[in-house]
Amino acid sequence: MKRVSRWLMSLCIAAMLVGTVGILPAKAADAVLKVTTPGNKVQTYQYQKAQDFVLNVANNSDQTLKNIKVEPVLKKNTDKWPFKTEYQSYEASIPELNAGDSGSVKFNFTQRDDAGDKTYRLTFAVTAENESGEKVYDDKVTYSVNTSAKPESQKEDSKSDNSGQSAGGSNDGGNMDAYAGGVDNGDAVYSGGGGGEASGNGSVPRVIVTGFTTNPADVKAGSDFTLTLHLKNTSKSSRVGNMLFELEAPTEGSDEQTTAPAFLPSSGSNSIYLDGIAANGTADISIDLNAKADLVQKPYSINVSMKYEDSNASQIEASSSISIPVKQDARFEFSEFEITPESIAIGEEANVSCNLYNLGRIKLYNAKAIFEGEDIKKNETFLGNLEPGSSTSIDVMLEGIQATQGDGQVKMTLSYEDEAGTVSTTEQTFNLTVTEATDDAVVDEMPEENTTGGLPIVPIILVILIIAGIVAAVVIKKKKKSQKLAEEEEDLLDELDGPSEDEHQ
Repeated sequence: MKRVSRWLMSLCIAAMLVGTVGILPAKAADAVLKVTTPGNKVQTYQYQKAQDFVLNVANNSDQTLKNIKVEPVLKKNTDKWPFKTEYQSYEASIPELNAGDSGSVKFNFTQRDDAGDKTYRLTFAVTAENESGEKVYDDKVTYSVNTSAKPESQKEDSKSDNSGQSAGGSNDGGNMDAYAGGVDNGDAVYSGGGGGEASGNGSVPRVIVTGFTTNPADVKAGSDFTLTLHLKNTSKSSRVGNMLFELEAPTEGSDEQTTAPAFLPSSGSNSIYLDGIAANGTADISIDLNAKADLVQKPYSINVSMKYEDSNASQIEASSSISIPVKQDARFEFSEFEITPESIAIGEEANVSCNLYNLGRIKLYNAKAIFEGEDIKKNETFLGNLEPGSSTSIDVMLEGIQATQGDGQVKMTLSYEDEAGTVSTTEQTFNLTVTEATDDAVVDEMPEENTTGGLPIVPIILVILIIAGIVAAVVIKKKKKSQKLAEEEEDLLDELDGPSEDEHQ
């Protein structure tokens, strides 16, 4: 009976511990952040159409949260990830959320051609820090999305329509890096769903974007550029005309004051008119755009909607999406070099230090500093990755190897990589004097020999001279005193002898 009671008691305690361990983390996590989809709805993606996936983030804690990051966990197994993987990684962030405030992040995804009519589960990793930089939230959330099957009309026309299609930031016909941009073409349908003129193969005349170019080639945040789209009428029998194109960029910004489309026309509207394109013909359209100044370095999509007519003036609508990479210039500064000491001898070392401040909007990867000079031994220090708005210290010991003949200039070369792995360098110089080595050992030993070995000669001589002086003074004084006594005795005798002579006379 006692054994049964003990067993039941142990079982109860174990259940309580399991319950405590299982519940507390969930409560703690839920008390910090709550991540939901708008309206708690399951989003449905359409074939070959880019759509935004939005997540609402609410700060349920009683403290300000910073550096809130949301990143989808990409699946290696493509059967579990329904979207085209255009970039190496996806990440969205909210710089700061006060207690009780909410914000949102979004990702632009395009359904894979073979995703099919299914339901997929998307997993996102979410992290947040407090004001002290400590991670207070690290969890994963999962949501469902629906995908759509490839339309029958697309299946019929895929061979002829895709033969002329290319993607990328140039008109070289494709094979472009994912970071260099891309093109996605959607369906072409008659307005209102009605049937218009049938082309020779019974399909709707399609106009697709075969590629694009930008001038300048690298689009910098905050700068103007010209976008040129290369178009093709894939129908081999029907001319299309009266064409209207409208370009729409996604909205970027973390608050109402900074929210705006990523790209805006430099002047005029975002609409472009083209008279027409012959059957199986090509054409180009161009527009001057401005890239938003605070864009982070990554590709941004532009949706291109098209309205045009076939040869019977039947209205057709189509859409395409292009992806334009935007670059941010790296901006950083160095503090003044601190050199201790400013002059060293051959074989000695000097400590050189300064601070590096990342003032730009891009992360510096694999940063390192290399110190070189004719008079010093080459030295290198690895700094690692540097986030935007942060700083790091550069601290090295430099050894002198030869005496300075000129100005003693030392060159520091800072190298770093951007997100695409491109290496950039910058240089800074300072002066460090190296002198010849001196025989300090001999100089230091000489005083030791004089002070530690033999009798103190100088003090002895001084004592002897003082004693000799005293003795001489005493002798001279006694001699003078004896001479004076002798003179006084002689005078006294003279005085005594004087009267005797007078009396005798």
